[in-house]
Amino acid sequence: MAEGTTEGVEEQAGRGGRKAADGVRRLYATVLACEAIVIALAIPVAVAVLDVSGATAGAVCGGLAVLCLLMAGLLRFRWSFAAGSVLQVAIIATGFMVPAMFFLGAVFGALWLTAFWMGRKVERLPAR
Repeated sequence: MAEGTTEGVEEQAGRGGRKAADGVRRLYATVLACEAIVIALAIPVAVAVLDVSGATAGAVCGGLAVLCLLMAGLLRFRWSFAAGSVLQVAIIATGFMVPAMFFLGAVFGALWLTAFWMGRKVERLPAR
């Protein structure tokens, strides 16, 4: 699913549709960057409110926030979209540490899927 989503966008980029490909990647990167902020903000909630150890919260949530930012920078590679999808599942799983992350992870997962849908829509646009 991830490879097919960007394949047409990359073909359009080669035919002069570079702006379309960049726009779709920017959408994915925006989702990941916003997600990094939210997951980083879950660290103090886990520590102060839910009595999770600071080391655990920092390692899990901080590590995922860094991975989100790293993936946002690696979106030029095809495999990064599949890795970003796996990352969405990992972020939803942080709900076992901070229950609100079940909801927030699902919201960002929906945004990620919306980005796939928008990417497919862009693929269908005729090249100019």
